Amino acid sequence: MFKEHSHAITALRAEDGHFNKLFDKHTELDDKIDAIEAGTGHVEDFELETMKKSKLKIKDEIYSIVMDYKKNNNY
Repeated sequence: MFKEHSHAITALRAEDGHFNKLFDKHTELDDKIDAIEAGTGHVEDFELETMKKSKLKIKDEIYSIVMDYKKNNNY
């Protein structure tokens, strides 16, 4: 995710506990969704859609934090 911002993400993961938790939660949701879509997990369609929406919301928050970090650190 956001490979073009890997330096900022690495710095944020080391410096910002909230960012680190968000990043881990996004990864966890991504893994769960992938497993469900691959057929190795089962949930109702509504639950899967809720997971996808949560993942997208977290991704948007991560992106916002990364952009603010880059702006404030002259990247």
